[in-house]
Amino acid sequence: MKCPFCNAEDTKVIDSRAAENNAIKRRRQCENCGKRFTTYEKIEMLPLIVIKKDQNREPYDRTKIEAGIIRSCHKRPVSMKQITALVDDIENTIFNMGEKEVSSKFIGELLMNKLKNFDDVAYVRFASVYREFKDVNTFMDELKKLLDQ
Repeated sequence: MKCPFCNAEDTKVIDSRAAENNAIKRRRQCENCGKRFTTYEKIEMLPLIVIKKDQNREPYDRTKIEAGIIRSCHKRPVSMKQITALVDDIENTIFNMGEKEVSSKFIGELLMNKLKNFDDVAYVRFASVYREFKDVNTFMDELKKLLDQ
């Protein structure tokens, strides 16, 4: 690891600890100039392709899941830290499958199952968009399923 201050190649790790998003935070010190700096290491995931409803394929994008959850949790007592943890959980499930391609339907159903246990209102909001409710009756059917559990 090069020192960002003097570009020396020789640095030593002073402290390591887990950070958010499955990263490792390392505190380093340059052997040449003695200055300290922090680095974050993240495991590089294999590229994942998402198969959309229309059978088009696109690279996996974590921000799409995150944005859907944020919209569903609008004005709910849910912190950004909780949302990040939920996205991490969903992402870990997807990547632990070891597949190179995964359908958007699988991701959507997984997200709905996680949201159901996370926040009822967020679940119904997400379901109304994801399942494309056409009228009030389909919306009520989904609510009844939720209440029957």
